[in-house]
Amino acid sequence: MKQYLSKIGRVAATLLIAGAGAAAAVSLWHHYRDEPWTRDGRVRAEIVLVAPDVSGAVDKVQVKDNQLVHRNDVLFVIDQERYKLALAQAEATLNGIRAQIAQAQREEKRNVELGNLVPQELREQSDSKVEQLNAALLQALAARDAARLNLSRTVVRASADGWVTNLDLRPGAYATAGKSALALVDQRSLHALGYFEETKVGRIRIGAPVRVRLMGETRVLRGHVESIAAGIEDRERTPSSNMLANVNPTFNWVRLAQRIPVRVELDSVPEDSRLIMGRTATVEVLEQPAAKTVALGGQ
Repeated sequence: MKQYLSKIGRVAATLLIAGAGAAAAVSLWHHYRDEPWTRDGRVRAEIVLVAPDVSGAVDKVQVKDNQLVHRNDVLFVIDQERYKLALAQAEATLNGIRAQIAQAQREEKRNVELGNLVPQELREQSDSKVEQLNAALLQALAARDAARLNLSRTVVRASADGWVTNLDLRPGAYATAGKSALALVDQRSLHALGYFEETKVGRIRIGAPVRVRLMGETRVLRGHVESIAAGIEDRERTPSSNMLANVNPTFNWVRLAQRIPVRVELDSVPEDSRLIMGRTATVEVLEQPAAKTVALGGQ
């Protein structure tokens, strides 16, 4: 009897272990196959390409590589001497026109006081001269303001909070207007981007909570799904010169699921966490029940 019970116990233990193993295998299969998570995640941010509005030799560089700067902090200064001279010239021209206007107004006043002693043609010429000088005054004011603006633009400031990265700008280098001189990683735009298989995108909802783990760290960052990409590149189709579809005629029987970018907004980031753009992350979306759909026109 004892041997019989012992045999039953061994069989039961074996079945229990096998059942637990099968349940674990099914759970793992469901986790890896169906649940919306991916190791193919990245830390991303917007890059601000800082370019001067005026050209000239760089006089001072006020920042260092990888330095955190704030909005309106001075990044670098372009040599100002030429722009100071341009402003002085514009102001001198403006003062000259103002002097001419004052003289023309005195002449016009004198002609009015003399009345019929001054020919009508001369009075019309005097009025026309004042009008022309007033127009020239407006042009001189605009030139003065432009020269003043160009002088102020020699001081290049940060347009956002962020980190200066890969700085290769040195005093004496020539900066060209409109050409990027340095890059700034926008601190407020840091987010995670998960590349999910297309078979899992149907289980992802906008606003769903997300867990993000950076590679090499055990801490979990919390966030939520902000958006899902509206489209990705179709590699099977190439542009055609005659505007017709040019589709690859070959077809591979083994098809890999496409990767769809999902943007994750981070709710809070610990101060000691180093969110470096480009870092690898595991992104896990916590599933939410699908919203009920209502037919259009239904009650």
